[in-house]
Amino acid sequence: MLPSLPADIGNQAEEAVVTVVDNDMPRMTLAFSTLGCADLELDQALALAAHHGLDAIEIRALGGTIDLATYFTERFGSPAALARALQESIVGVCAFNTSLRLVGATSEAKEAFLRYLPWAEAAGVRSLRVFDGGETGAEKELDEALSTLRWWDETARREGFTAEMVVETHDCLVAPDAIARFLQAAPDCALIWDTHHTWRKGGQDPAETWRQVRRNARHLHVKDSVSKAGSRLPYSYVLPGSGEFPMAALRSALAADGYAGVVSLEWEKLWHAELPPLDLALQAARQSSWWPQELRGE
Repeated sequence: MLPSLPADIGNQAEEAVVTVVDNDMPRMTLAFSTLGCADLELDQALALAAHHGLDAIEIRALGGTIDLATYFTERFGSPAALARALQESIVGVCAFNTSLRLVGATSEAKEAFLRYLPWAEAAGVRSLRVFDGGETGAEKELDEALSTLRWWDETARREGFTAEMVVETHDCLVAPDAIARFLQAAPDCALIWDTHHTWRKGGQDPAETWRQVRRNARHLHVKDSVSKAGSRLPYSYVLPGSGEFPMAALRSALAADGYAGVVSLEWEKLWHAELPPLDLALQAARQSSWWPQELRGE
């Protein structure tokens, strides 16, 4: 059974105003990852974003699966049909989140990644998330990561793909020194900066990390946690605004540089079933003014 949405969400989706404004900084794209609502269908996830006045979603899971190419085939049949469905929505899609890792990318993993391309190209989704992979960012891992980037550059150029591979700071790239070495070797690589992981796992203040990644960051993941061990991690995720993540420092850093990319709540309910519903997390982010910008018309 699919999770229920507010009864009037259809009407609210039609009436939602998704323009975001703030006196201190230019317009950002506010979004959430469907990792937080993995059982929803595409139209339901888009309606949930519209209900909360957001601009976009990034798609990691839908219909209970992370195999999005299969999901799109079963639900829409063709890339053109998916594109038509998205054109009818007032909420956009800012990324498809794949499972490919730069470090240790096998031929099978690359083939799975390429299954996303017809759907992304038809729908005009320009960002395809991949993980960094690895553990330490040592020279061997860095060489593997660069090899995968070269493979993608050659493939995209040969096939004429317009989508961009965007690398998430998730594994080896949570450490400041690893980020520095990676960006020195791949200075034009686009990043999804997981602001929580570089802070909680990498031990660096977000304002410091921002100075490292601001040229490359296209998209930010945000979430909140406390220093209490959970069932799977040495910390516990909590509702946005109720934890220890220094969002004020991040907001100030973004404001100072006029960041106008994506800021997305990555509510990891698919991996942590004990978390409250994404709807409640979005309410908490809004009510605590945790988002980098206030929403217009509320």
